[in-house]
Amino acid sequence: MELMEGLLTRRSIRRFTGRPVTREQVETVIRAAMHAPSARNKQPWHFVVTRDPKMFRRIMEVHPYASMLERAGVAILVCGDLQRQHGEGYWVVDCSAATENLLLAIHALGLGGVWLGVHPRNDRKRAMKDLFRLPDHIEPLALVAMGEPAEHPPQPDDRYHPELIHWEQWPNIRP
Repeated sequence: MELMEGLLTRRSIRRFTGRPVTREQVETVIRAAMHAPSARNKQPWHFVVTRDPKMFRRIMEVHPYASMLERAGVAILVCGDLQRQHGEGYWVVDCSAATENLLLAIHALGLGGVWLGVHPRNDRKRAMKDLFRLPDHIEPLALVAMGEPAEHPPQPDDRYHPELIHWEQWPNIRP
């Protein structure tokens, strides 16, 4: 798949077949995530991978939008390391870039994935920290469900909106 095609055709997949995802596939998508840009190249990310159906059930009990884990092949928790970030708050930006790379790599492999928000919801962050036994300096950003897609959502209308582009400066709006 060409890069532009992948960027324009990636969709959130919330239904999976239940077929397993290989360790090689997981390592491939995490490799892509680790090639995301980060402030001062600090790479303040960690990835916690689980395939355990018991853990999936526990996650579904604490995350209101995680029901797709019932049939997912794997879940990847993307976390930021407060001790490795460039400065306060940079872990969020850096780990968001890594999460997007992860999702694009999942799509490039012909698999499906969906970003389940954890940050900035303190209740979800605390639950993930507890479930995955994260140390104090590690903050969860997102949980990505990954697997073989059992759905193929239609492509959205073109999301390109030229009226949202401002050349050189913001337009001067007068009443």
